[in-house]
Amino acid sequence: MKFTKMQGIGNDYIYINCFEEKVEDPAALSVRLSDRRFGIGSDGIILIKPSEEADCEMDIYNADGSRAMMCGNGIRCVGKYVYDRGICKKNPLRVDTQSGVKTLYLHVENDAVQTVRVDMGAPILTPVEIPVQMPGECVVNVPYTVNGKEEHITCVSMGNPHCVLFVDDVDALDLEKIGPAFENAPIFPQRVNTEFIQIISEKEVKMRVWERGSGETWACGTGACASAVACALNGKTGRQVRLHLRGGDLTVQWDEQTGSVFMEGPAAFVFDGTVDA
Repeated sequence: MKFTKMQGIGNDYIYINCFEEKVEDPAALSVRLSDRRFGIGSDGIILIKPSEEADCEMDIYNADGSRAMMCGNGIRCVGKYVYDRGICKKNPLRVDTQSGVKTLYLHVENDAVQTVRVDMGAPILTPVEIPVQMPGECVVNVPYTVNGKEEHITCVSMGNPHCVLFVDDVDALDLEKIGPAFENAPIFPQRVNTEFIQIISEKEVKMRVWERGSGETWACGTGACASAVACALNGKTGRQVRLHLRGGDLTVQWDEQTGSVFMEGPAAFVFDGTVDA
């Protein structure tokens, strides 16, 4: 089976062209291929499939085999793959996901995609839809105790659930300890992705992320979008912010008129290969 390794600011996935390949058990394949010592090494696999609803479909499986609804960095890479490899030369490009069809605006130079701006849709703030088991119309700056320490959390869904909290120094965090505690907290029935945000200015923040099913990753596009929304809701920044993640930078705008969140960043090929399926 042919595959392509790609990364969006360090969030790396194994991409399989299901216009040509067939994957029988994607969950098991993701576990095997994602292993960084005995496999190819990645945060998971992304299947690029034909779609009746859009120009193509992306189907994501995390490194532990669990299925993901959406990946912001992953979808930018899908856009580059589909355009650069000639599957679909449309711009804008429409990609079907488990959380709906997303529109991608491609910045192309010399017939190759350099950066992608994605309309991620409107954030979901209603607790039951995120889902998070807390009362009220939204969860913004609400106290919650994890590992014996009271934190103030803001919960947002960008097609998958996110919990955002603000810290003084993201580099000082022991994410291997605190990340799993949030991911598996009883208030999150589907587990949760957790973003830790350090405010630099009203237009700039620093971020680390613990992703459900993958652990700490170098970047998370939906997490960056959720964090930008949380920053605005808490009055920490304006509605457009540049986020510095371990793998690079993303720019996110929460449009006041449409309510949509727009994320822009790079996408890159790493290498192509073949593997025994």
